[in-house]
Amino acid sequence: MAPLRVAVVGAGWAGLSAAVSATQAGHRVTVFEAAHRPGGRARTLPQGDLPLDNGQHILIGAYSQTLALMHTVGVDTSAALHRMPLRLIDPSGKGLCLPSGPTTLAFLRGVIAWADMPWRSRLSLMRLALGWRLSGFRCASEVSVAQLCREAPPDLMQALIEPLCVAALNTDAARASGQVFLNVLRDALFGPTGSADLLLPRQPLSDLLPGRAWAWLQAHGAQLHAGHTVRQLKQDLDGWRVEGQSFDQVILATPAREASRLVGDLSPAWAASADSLQHEPIVTVWLRAQGAAWPCPMLSFPSQAGAPAQFGFDLGALGGPAHLFTLVVSAAGPALADGLEACGQAVRQQVLQAMMPGAGQRTSDYEVVAVRADKRATFVCSPGLQRPAMQIAPGLRAAGDYVEGPYPATLEGAVRAGSTAACFERNRAI
Repeated sequence: MAPLRVAVVGAGWAGLSAAVSATQAGHRVTVFEAAHRPGGRARTLPQGDLPLDNGQHILIGAYSQTLALMHTVGVDTSAALHRMPLRLIDPSGKGLCLPSGPTTLAFLRGVIAWADMPWRSRLSLMRLALGWRLSGFRCASEVSVAQLCREAPPDLMQALIEPLCVAALNTDAARASGQVFLNVLRDALFGPTGSADLLLPRQPLSDLLPGRAWAWLQAHGAQLHAGHTVRQLKQDLDGWRVEGQSFDQVILATPAREASRLVGDLSPAWAASADSLQHEPIVTVWLRAQGAAWPCPMLSFPSQAGAPAQFGFDLGALGGPAHLFTLVVSAAGPALADGLEACGQAVRQQVLQAMMPGAGQRTSDYEVVAVRADKRATFVCSPGLQRPAMQIAPGLRAAGDYVEGPYPATLEGAVRAGSTAACFERNRAI
């Protein structure tokens, strides 16, 4: 087919994926990005001399399209990512550790070796997993994760199901979609060898993909406009006009609310669908403690009232600043009830208690360096949720982790949406 003129509005991970895919297909691509640097909600926003990412992101081995995109734009993933088998261990060293090897076998071996979990709970987990496999990882659309795992003992829910659910879906088990959770488990814990591996960034997020993809696009002839907000889309006889330029295809790779604004007059029903999505916040807290080092680059923290963080990372062990740690509070609505500063202090006390039992009142350890909240980090992935379709109008598509698809709001979901939106050959008429 003849090259198309393609406009990509937004240079987050979905927009970059769409732009790279369209460029690879031989189309003439123009990217408009409102911010002065690419990356969207997954980029580096320095604070002083510290290159702090806009939230701590975890990749896993099942992120096949994200890894493929990184390879395309020249990222050495073996150097950029710290790969290790899935380990959900707390500061005392307790928790589930999967060995290397085929995922199903690794899962069984890890569960059997989970010594601090009672046998009745481990057997319950294996029965649940067997039932999920026999069902083809399918359940009724209205079923929540809590209902899906209603036979799981409380200790198993607290130690594994809840942390996995909130990490993957940023929604608590009582309100999270059982089907989307099963999709994640199918492709990660029970996918090809290495699918469940943790891939922890050794580089700032902007260096991990956005900066490389931006440079790749520039080198391959794409027209790039940073710091340029698109105010309006217009249809014309030959396609679309964006900022005075004519295009055959437009891909909206903006957050749902911005996409809704841009198409409100063009497709009111689609705009209403995008606008109706509810969102969950994520809080990230950075702590510094001179001389401190953790036993593992990533630790799981028991989350409860007054102790809101679920996971923490030793950035020094990942090639970042020494003695700097980042803690993540997913589904952070309740944790923000008393404000951002109070949330940061609660996380600090949580770490002090976990690392130094009985020393919760010490003030010289774990200084709060920064606290950031992304109040619209992800959509609430609830049972039966009807997400906006990718196709908005002829020649106009949306790309983002929120569009219709099998996955929750993740980097992989965004990358897949971007590459799919750029597949114009499937139906030239649209």
